[in-house]
Amino acid sequence: MYSDLVEIAPRELKFMFEPKKQSSCTIRLINKSQNHVAFKVKTTSPKKYCVRPNTGIIKPRASCDFTVTMQAQKAPPPDMACKDKFLVQCTVVAEETVEEDITSAMFSKDDGKYVQENKMRVILVSPPGSPVLSPINVEHSDLPSYIDSPREDQVHGNENICSHQEGDVNGVHNHNGRYQESLTRDQVNPLNQNTPKELDENVKEFRKENADMQMEGKHAQLETRKHDEEMDLVKDVASMKSKIIELERKLSEAKDTISRLTEERKSTAQERESLQRELVMLTSKKGGRKVRVGFPLLYVVTVAFISMVFGYLLHY
Repeated sequence: MYSDLVEIAPRELKFMFEPKKQSSCTIRLINKSQNHVAFKVKTTSPKKYCVRPNTGIIKPRASCDFTVTMQAQKAPPPDMACKDKFLVQCTVVAEETVEEDITSAMFSKDDGKYVQENKMRVILVSPPGSPVLSPINVEHSDLPSYIDSPREDQVHGNENICSHQEGDVNGVHNHNGRYQESLTRDQVNPLNQNTPKELDENVKEFRKENADMQMEGKHAQLETRKHDEEMDLVKDVASMKSKIIELERKLSEAKDTISRLTEERKSTAQERESLQRELVMLTSKKGGRKVRVGFPLLYVVTVAFISMVFGYLLHY
C-alpha cells in the first residue's frame, strides 16, 4: 500500500570521537508522502546516547531534524569499532494527531499496519590531526557517511522493513534482544514556536516520558537483580553439590576404615581365643603329672613275697 514514507539523510550516524568529550550528529527525516507521518527513534544503548527529539510528527512533503548526542566516553572501543545501532520507525497517522498522542502502540505491527523501519549503524572517526586512525576509519574516510558497511549484517542495516516481516530487526539487539527508546528528548520541538501552550504540553510529555524511563529503569534493575539472584542460586547449588561430593567421599573413607577395624578386631579376637586354648592345654598337661615318692607297690609286694619264701625255707 505504501512505498517508503520517509527518506533519511544521512543513513549512518558518524561521531567524532574524543575521550571525555560529547559528540553530536544531526539526522534529517524527509516525508515523501502526502500523509502525516509519526516517527520514533530507538537505540540498543539508551544510556549512552541522547536523542532530541526522539518522537515527532512530520507534515506532508516536510522535513524534521533530530540530533543524537553521544555521551562522553573515557576510552574508545577496540579498533574504533562500535556495535551500537539505531532504529527509526515511521507510520502514517491522522492529520489531527499531535506529538503528545504518540505511543509505542502506534508502531506495533500486530494489526497489520504498515510501519517503515530503518536501521542505522554508528561510525566513530578520529579527530583531524589525530595520530591514531583506526583501520575502520581509513576504510570509510573517503566514503560518504550514508554508504553501507560491506558486512552482510550491516549491508541490510538501512533497508526498509515492512509490516509483513516478523520479529525484531535482524542483527541488532540489546540485552533483551530488542531496541529501546532513547533516554531523553527536547522539551520543545525545534520546528514549532515556543508558545506557552506548547511549553506546557512539552513539559507534560517530558514528565510522562520521565515516568516511562523510571519504569524502564526499575524493570531493568529488577531484571538485573533477578539475574544476579539466579547466578547466586547457581553458585550455591554448585557449592552444595561439591560439598555433598566431599561428604560422600569422606563417608566412603569412614566406611572403609570401620570395615578394616572390624576385620582387625575379629582377627585379634581369634588370636586371643587361640592363645587361651593353648594356655588351657599347657595347664592341663602340668596338672596331670604326679610326683612319685617311695617305692612302687609292685616292688614292695615282690620283696615281701620273696622274703616270705626265703623265711619259710630257712624255717625248715
